[in-house]
This record gives sequence, structure tokens and C-alpha cells, in this order.
Amino acid sequence: MHADASSNGRSLAAIIAEMRDELKQFVQTRIELLKREIQVNLGAIRATAPLIAVGVLFLTTAYLLLTIALVALIATAFVGSAYAWFYAFLIVGVVWLIIGAIAACMAVREFRKRGLMPRRTMGVLKADNIWLQQEAKGHL
Repeated sequence: MHADASSNGRSLAAIIAEMRDELKQFVQTRIELLKREIQVNLGAIRATAPLIAVGVLFLTTAYLLLTIALVALIATAFVGSAYAWFYAFLIVGVVWLIIGAIAACMAVREFRKRGLMPRRTMGVLKADNIWLQQEAKGHL
């Protein structure tokens, strides 16, 4: 059924060398695809890094000022107590702890859902794997 390698004038060594070269080119293409995808992602991060830093600075300042204002407001509810400020800081701290824990849990869930794997490259590699399996079955 299969043609003999010598019938078309090619030696076994030539066929193996050609297969090796094709596999090498195949792997290099996939590596290049992965590199390009990573470079695009890093480029987006580098472009937005200064804006992110400025935003974090101002949001942190606003957070601290609003927290102090909230603590002062709550402390007025305990005016007659020697522990007014302690209670106020405790209440605000517990509320922030709960909000932060909820946000962290949501972030972890989202991170697990999205992952860090380069999706396009992984999709191509999965398709390549299916193709190779079909080719192997066809030649057996």
C-alpha cells in the first residue's frame, strides 16, 4: 500500500532529514507565535504603567483621607467615651477588612478563570496535536 522509499529515488536518511527539518520549522513557528503574543501583552502593560501609577497614588490618598473622615464621623457617635477613637478605628477597620476579603476572593476566582496561559498559542498547539494524531492514525 505504501510506496517504497527507494521507488521515488529518496533514501531513508533523506526522508528522516526532511522530517527533522519540518519538525524544527514547526517548533520554531510555534515559539515565535508565543513570543509575539507575550510581547503584545507586555507592550500594553508598559504603555499603561505611568497612568496606573498616577491613579494608584491619587486613589490611595483619597482612600486615606476618606477613611480618616469616616473614623472622625464615627468617633462623634461615642463622644462621651474615653475609647471613642478606638471604637471608630475598630469599626472602620473591620468594615475595610470585610470589603477587602470579598474583593480578594473575587480577584482570585477571576484569576483562576482567566489564567496566565497564552490562549492563542495554546489553541494552535491543541489544533496541531489533533492534526498530528489524525496524521499518525492515517499512516498506521
